[in-house]
Amino acid sequence: MERLTKEKLVIAGLTVFSMFFGAGNLIFPPFLGASAGTASWVAVAGFAVTAIGFPVLGVVAVAQSGGLDKLAGRVHPMFAFVFTLLIYLSIGPCLAIPRTASTSFEMAVVPFLKEGSSSGLMQFLYSVVFFSIAFVVALKPDKLTDRLGKILTPILLVLIAVIFAGCIIHPAGAYGQPSETYQKTPFIKGFLEGYMTMDTIAALNFGIIISLNIKAMGIKKEADVVRETIRAGFFAGGILLLVYSALTHVGAVTGGAFGVTENGAQTLNQAVQFLYGKAGLVLLAAVFFIACLNTCIGLISCCSKYFCTIIPKVGYRTWAFLFALVSLIISNAGLNKILEISVPVLNALYPISIVLIILSFAFRDGKRWRAVYICTMGLTGITGVLLALEQAGARFLHDLLIKLPLYSAGLGWICPTVFGIVIGAIIGIIIRSVKTRD
Repeated sequence: MERLTKEKLVIAGLTVFSMFFGAGNLIFPPFLGASAGTASWVAVAGFAVTAIGFPVLGVVAVAQSGGLDKLAGRVHPMFAFVFTLLIYLSIGPCLAIPRTASTSFEMAVVPFLKEGSSSGLMQFLYSVVFFSIAFVVALKPDKLTDRLGKILTPILLVLIAVIFAGCIIHPAGAYGQPSETYQKTPFIKGFLEGYMTMDTIAALNFGIIISLNIKAMGIKKEADVVRETIRAGFFAGGILLLVYSALTHVGAVTGGAFGVTENGAQTLNQAVQFLYGKAGLVLLAAVFFIACLNTCIGLISCCSKYFCTIIPKVGYRTWAFLFALVSLIISNAGLNKILEISVPVLNALYPISIVLIILSFAFRDGKRWRAVYICTMGLTGITGVLLALEQAGARFLHDLLIKLPLYSAGLGWICPTVFGIVIGAIIGIIIRSVKTRD
């Protein structure tokens, strides 16, 4: 049995963490802290379930199943192809990759631009540099542990630690009172905030690259690769919990002193300027740049690897270049329109992703419980699509969907999912009993 050394496990875990931890992960916890105030730690518990628990379980599920295509194939081969393709397109060049550049530009460059300067030209030049760096690093996906785990991620963690330490030594104020949305059910509100990080979908993407890097570290047997991938995922989950807790505290003391802002980026701006003045803006710019670059590199690598399996004649390098180029164009032109289309798609895919992960543990024998997979994913998928269409503007669905239990909490898909599991299990038991009699 082959195992990673402690040093290699730490590096692999840091690599997994860096692939998850992007701009959204930086923004949500401080905003949660500022909004939840004295209820922050109850809210963080809910946040951790969906922003840490499900993503880590996603890595485990993909590793144990031998890939996302095999896991989704428990429903049907066509479902596996369409679902996997939509995930890679949505979390890749159609949304997440372009957003890494546009978000980091807003935080790392815009605050330093002089009034009257051409932000459009500057954003284009910044995107060219940003995606060039990401493309070059992504050219060797099996070396990501050397570049992300050993270099960029430790720098990122040190920068976040500097902000957190400043709030401990010289806090701006005490925790404030919870805002209205966090007063009654802070756990559920935190749960939904973590839901919106979309890291569960990303986890289904990252499995292939994580396994590749584990193999590059000298682990050859498939069973050992799966086990070490799982260990790296849990290690990354531990780091995420520490970082989210630190950022939540930063947001809570800042919100208590200055009030709740429109988003977590503004809360972080207030925190670093209070602690370090203008130097704080430079610190925050570095944090956003590195976090977004890490995620961008991971996504380009994952998407390129996947599309190589679909169209192998187009090599990995070509796919990586195409994704970097398309993402560069989208990040500078028409991103808002892309967001309008992609966000509802992501919201439709997210419940399906969560339920698929749960089923992989509850019903590990995909052949024996195929009826459960088909019924559950069918009802979850239909409900998720209808909810996404309503969010996209199809208001005529509102009168129908509002009747769903937990609709007002943003979890209208849960009851259809439970119903699908029950019906699928009954059908599965009946089919097996008939076969036994025959």
